[in-house]
Amino acid sequence: MSIPTVQAATYQGQYAGSVSRFLAYVIDLAVSTGVFSLGLAAISYGVHIVTGHSVSWNKSNIVVAILFAVWQFLYFGYSWAASGRTFGMAVLGISVVRADGSIVDPGRAFLRSLVFPLSFLLFGLGFLGILVQREHRALQDLIAGTAVIYSWDARAARLRFLARQAQVAVGQSPPPGAAPAPPALPRRASAAHDRDSRPLAVRATSPVRPARSMALAQPAGVAARWRPCVVRVEKSPG
Repeated sequence: MSIPTVQAATYQGQYAGSVSRFLAYVIDLAVSTGVFSLGLAAISYGVHIVTGHSVSWNKSNIVVAILFAVWQFLYFGYSWAASGRTFGMAVLGISVVRADGSIVDPGRAFLRSLVFPLSFLLFGLGFLGILVQREHRALQDLIAGTAVIYSWDARAARLRFLARQAQVAVGQSPPPGAAPAPPALPRRASAAHDRDSRPLAVRATSPVRPARSMALAQPAGVAARWRPCVVRVEKSPG
């Protein structure tokens, strides 16, 4: 029985759309804000332990705003320079590459992070290219010479898994790289086989039971009663 070849449909290598990029940014914004808040709380606790004075951070404070902007720049810039993706982009399966598809270098990654706020300062017009352009490149992508593509081949991996399961079900050998099937459990041998497969030393010391006869043993009284006897008759004189 032959199995038709399944052509794996995949988005890997294609330009990422607006929904995936927006959801990735929402995840990154939540993660980076949470980490920044924990950092401020740790600094306040450390100052309180050392000096005994409590430090409160106000969101409207200019110092806090500058620290948050620097933290956002480092968060996105370092993530793109290190692996081409942030935490949210890794969850959504997208990554930043150069315009020609090669791996993005640290210089372009930090430049993209630096000009990223321009798309917000222009009332969101910097993101218009994601909707109308064929390559879905925003303003920060055009300046830094980058693009955002899908890099998570989840659909193709799922189809390959189903194809391997179908081949195993019809008895065909799985393709190279597939996980081997678990070994079958050995069947329990019979008692006679277990007894004969023991070592000779164990078999020699085992007691041997005599075979039982199918004939019933004759009672001792019956044998004595039916034992043949000889009667001597002597003739008396006269």
